[in-house]
Amino acid sequence: MDIVLATRNKKKIEEIKKILSEGIAGERIVNVFTPDDFPRCLEVEEDGETFEANAVKKAVYISMCTGMTAIADDSGLEVDALNGAPGVFSARYAGEAANDIANCEKLLLEMKEVSQDKRGARFVCCIAMASRDDVKTFFGYVEGKIGAEMRGKKGFGYDPLFFPEGFQRTFAEMSDDEKNALSHRGRALKELQKYIKEKKKAGLIR
Repeated sequence: MDIVLATRNKKKIEEIKKILSEGIAGERIVNVFTPDDFPRCLEVEEDGETFEANAVKKAVYISMCTGMTAIADDSGLEVDALNGAPGVFSARYAGEAANDIANCEKLLLEMKEVSQDKRGARFVCCIAMASRDDVKTFFGYVEGKIGAEMRGKKGFGYDPLFFPEGFQRTFAEMSDDEKNALSHRGRALKELQKYIKEKKKAGLIR
């Protein structure tokens, strides 16, 4: 099975590839491509108001551009004390050219007066799978809280600040396998795998 991941984020590509490393619904993924393999495909502006809108836009465009089945992810962090921010702006919370550290530092600044019992947050992920204009979406969530300082050197994004519910370690302090078993992206991809398995069983996907 050949797919194209509709992202140029190298860390996200690495994480998705690892989660899908055993294949989708028992079918081995033969080749995984990215937009970098198709120079004619332009950058997709993520201007949607929801994670789903952004994921669908990316998946449909890349599928149409490449002629392949495309999988797109849009995900982010929703913080209760900030009325759901940074939300769809998670990747550019500190500005269009911001990196992970700058985004984490801005979040820490915004949260500095927030008490420990009001630091609830969740990671949200929407995965869109498109075969041209035929699109399905799948969601994953993980609840947790925001720490008072960055901890850990693994992962990316807000991982050094996020303590998943029931754990005293941030995502950035966990192994890849441990994080993927808990993460919003891992859960959304499991829903994708479940859908494909059901369709294959019914003979609707070959």
